[in-house]
Amino acid sequence: MSKDEKSYKAKNAWLEMEDEEREEVFKFNSEYKEFLEKNKTEREVTSRSIQMLKEEGFKNISEVDSLKAGDKIFAVNRGRQLIASVIGKKDLKDGLKIVAAHMDSPRIDLKPNPLYEEGGLAYFGTHYYGGIKKFQWVTIPLALRGVVIKEDGTKVKINIGEKEDDPVFYISDILPHLGKKQREKKMTEGINAQHLNLIVGSIPLKNDEENDEGNKIKDAVLEYLAEEYDIIGEDLVSSDLQIVPADGVKDIGFDRAILGGYGHDDRVCSYTGLKALLDINQPEYTAITLLVDKEEIGSMGTTGMQSRFFENFVAEMTAKYYKKYSDLDLRKILESSKSLSGDVNAAYDANFSEVFDKRNAAFVNKGITLTKYTGAHGKAGSSEASAEFVAEVRSLFNEAGVIWQAAELGKVDEGGGGTIAKFLANYNMDVIDAGPAVLSMHSPFELVGKIDVYHTYLAYLTFLEK
Repeated sequence: MSKDEKSYKAKNAWLEMEDEEREEVFKFNSEYKEFLEKNKTEREVTSRSIQMLKEEGFKNISEVDSLKAGDKIFAVNRGRQLIASVIGKKDLKDGLKIVAAHMDSPRIDLKPNPLYEEGGLAYFGTHYYGGIKKFQWVTIPLALRGVVIKEDGTKVKINIGEKEDDPVFYISDILPHLGKKQREKKMTEGINAQHLNLIVGSIPLKNDEENDEGNKIKDAVLEYLAEEYDIIGEDLVSSDLQIVPADGVKDIGFDRAILGGYGHDDRVCSYTGLKALLDINQPEYTAITLLVDKEEIGSMGTTGMQSRFFENFVAEMTAKYYKKYSDLDLRKILESSKSLSGDVNAAYDANFSEVFDKRNAAFVNKGITLTKYTGAHGKAGSSEASAEFVAEVRSLFNEAGVIWQAAELGKVDEGGGGTIAKFLANYNMDVIDAGPAVLSMHSPFELVGKIDVYHTYLAYLTFLEK
């Protein structure tokens, strides 16, 4: 954007690209595509991220006794939260540069006692996670991914529905011929939570033992789980299994400029934030990429942004940097820090233009979106970035050639949303939401512009380096 322009107006980023950079956009997104396709749960994102960090020489903070400029460290919390850092040239008390994003996405989880049989089929009962439109999750192929923890602590990994010869799972819907009453309901009531039951089997167990006729299919599923995974029905109580779309990630449109897949919100920011940290050399300020869980349900719990894990990591880093610990030092470091809360915004959708303020909407292909505040109605529940920090960030991006746009999420009083920005702001640090615009957010198949993904990476890299 030219500084000579009289008013702000975001431009289509493709018009700003030379051929060589266009090729880089597609190359970067092919790597992101593979990451998104292979990592559909928080545990998988964390595991792959740790592998990427170790390949670049990062060490677990517990393995180092002292820290100095150039050191690369990370820490993991329960396999679902991750912090990585490169120690900068400046003193820690000058503050940290943080890119923070969440790894969780809306999905469907299993109930504590999921397996039952009814009407000649075996089902898993479920409990949805995050803000979903329930009707979007029926009649599509679904995969089952996660872990089962046995009574002795053994971890059994489950990943069914992704390989070409794998079976998939399914949530049924009523046929149109019998759906008159369903059609008369509100969209939110057409499929209710108790309808989201996963079909997992239909062949009854055949044996000579006395068996309740109504449980033979259920018993066949239990026998399969015992033979294939050495787990029993009770083990499902201590499982962390997620039902996610079985579909892969696809290019959209004749020009392949858009990427469609499950989990862009918010793995697009998780991936670009991690890549940015991996690609910096020696940052001025200590750089941190923080990947958290539970944002979609309020950021509570041991692996959410409201846990003390982030604060404890900075405390340990402080102690090993100064060879002593001072709570005053910790507080000084935190309140001197600056953060980009890596989260997506809603892309303008011409099919539903009535819910957007077009002059203040985010668009596909116009770069990373800066969201000064989120919340709902009168900015309720929001962390609003200061004008000074917004000016600092846009100046940084303009100087580096990062293509960006400014937006809010929908018309005033139309809806709203929240991110982890407010929890970072609680440390008295400057923070603003920054991430790409997403079409069909929270659906099983979201869309994001490839050039927006690339400029989100450039934005994070610029922010962490300077």
